[in-house]
Amino acid sequence: MAGGPQPGAPSPRLPRLGLALALLAALAAVKYYRDAEAARRQEMALKSLGNEGLFLFSSLDTNNDLYISPEEFKPIAEKLTGVTPVFEFEEEETLDPSGETLSIVAKFQPLLMETMTKSKDGFLGISHIALSGLRNWTAPAAPMSMMCARQFKAFLPPKNKIELGNPWWIIPSELNIFTGYLSNNRFYPPVPKGKEIVIHKLLSMFHPRPFVKTRFAPQGAVACIQAISEFYYTVVFRIHAEFQLNEPPDFPFWFSPGQFTGHIVLSKDSSHVREFKLFVPNERSLNVDMEWLYGASESSNMEVDIGYLPQMELESSGPSIPSVVHDENGNVLDSRDPAGEPIQFVFEEINWQREISWEEAAQKLEVAMYPFKKVRK
Repeated sequence: MAGGPQPGAPSPRLPRLGLALALLAALAAVKYYRDAEAARRQEMALKSLGNEGLFLFSSLDTNNDLYISPEEFKPIAEKLTGVTPVFEFEEEETLDPSGETLSIVAKFQPLLMETMTKSKDGFLGISHIALSGLRNWTAPAAPMSMMCARQFKAFLPPKNKIELGNPWWIIPSELNIFTGYLSNNRFYPPVPKGKEIVIHKLLSMFHPRPFVKTRFAPQGAVACIQAISEFYYTVVFRIHAEFQLNEPPDFPFWFSPGQFTGHIVLSKDSSHVREFKLFVPNERSLNVDMEWLYGASESSNMEVDIGYLPQMELESSGPSIPSVVHDENGNVLDSRDPAGEPIQFVFEEINWQREISWEEAAQKLEVAMYPFKKVRK
């Protein structure tokens, strides 16, 4: 009798199922082996180098594979040979005058002088002049600024970094523990280029002399995607920057917040910004480092102190809106209705398809800045 399998004969599906289960078991075993091997190598590196040695190693091991490639060794070679690297910057594109704009508002409460350990005039020889730039900084340099949505293109992820929590560098760090540090004896920031421009413009709302690259590692700005929708990203970022508060004839005074962090919700083509916020975290009792020179040379004595800054933040007052409004025929409309009131825009609700928590995103950025923190004891 022709037809299906005879009674009692093994089903052809069973061997396939067994093969699939065996394959899954093999893949799980490979993953377990790789994870165990990575943990073993991390533990061996920690035992061999110690915490400080592993920090030095991690500052060069940019891909965290516990091997130093020739490209990763390049900073040491440049330091030893004295060859200065040439960096290429992406220049800012010409902005469309009819593109969308948004208003950024600055909020600032000055450093609480009583939180400094050496803040009193004359205490440990500190004069009033040394702290004049700090004492006189009581308000933001620009309480409000109008910006083009396209300027925030710098916060968009590269094409190979569109997975949740996968960090990338907006401003790459040029320093590590081996390459030393930048000069303390400076007053005026270098001209920003490429993706530095928008961050310099934003930080200039607080003070006219921001340095988007700190003197010490880790420097730069790093970001990752926290949420993705069909048309939008939420990007979380972390920036290490500082300010020079003094000008000649006074000596340099460096004001270095522990970090700037924040998020931006923007369209995937950067034509629209829904939200933007940047701030210095203030949940800890001390969140700013300060250093100032007592002479005009690099070898002059330097004083160091710490303190608490209650508020330093930038926030968009609302979503970006078109600078010019057109009707269905392409004609320019008045931006105000017949009663003289501005046209009210209605924005669609964003339905996020995938997202991670703020805490997880912030942790990813911290590890990007401090690779040795990836090690678990």
